[in-house]
Amino acid sequence: MSDFELIPAIDVLGGRCVRLSQGRYDAATVYDDDPGAVARRFRAHALQRLHVVDLDGAKAGKPCNRDAVRAILSEMKGVPIELGGGIRTQESVAEWLELGIDRVILGTAALRDPELVKEAARRYPGRIVVGVDAKEGQVAAEGWLETSDVDVVTLARRFEDAGVVALIHTDIARDGMGTGPNLEATAALAEQVSIPVVASGGVGSVEHIRAAAALAPRGVAGVIVGRALYDGSVDLADALEAAACS
Repeated sequence: MSDFELIPAIDVLGGRCVRLSQGRYDAATVYDDDPGAVARRFRAHALQRLHVVDLDGAKAGKPCNRDAVRAILSEMKGVPIELGGGIRTQESVAEWLELGIDRVILGTAALRDPELVKEAARRYPGRIVVGVDAKEGQVAAEGWLETSDVDVVTLARRFEDAGVVALIHTDIARDGMGTGPNLEATAALAEQVSIPVVASGGVGSVEHIRAAAALAPRGVAGVIVGRALYDGSVDLADALEAAACS
């Protein structure tokens, strides 16, 4: 398999599989009432990883969609799952890892409480990911509802040598729009840190995936695809093939 990962996404809001546009909760499109069924369809392909976000949790600051996440876990046996959204305590980190989540994604916690992230990375080597969500280069938090005065590179560098296994870089303005992820910003971030960086937000075609994969030599380790898989813009088999050719 290619070292570059194509990672399908399931975002959960109110127990249903949805996609937002530019992180706006009032712009949610519901694609399936059963996230477990979506996971089952994805499982028919040779996935390297699945990306799951508890959108209610991201907004509330605590896990909110446990039943949906458990349903996804039950369908994805053998496929590593990374989970973000509302994970802001060591107890929440431990809970999800014990339930079978492979990696937890810490976004708001990385901004507000970097020591929590570093301690989690020490406790759980290779299982902590930092979400670097950006609005015009500044880090956003609290389910993308607030924008900080911290830039993405400053945030990312806080976790050099901390044991964080990856960074997920999302340009919120591109998220859900299908116009392509901000690959230049993602690659620029990857070149300034030693942590692998995954691109997220905006994939709308297989060509976007090929363009992301071409940046693997610059430190871009993968790309997350969401809405394009649901609206038919991208076929998952084609996406996996494009990523594997990197």
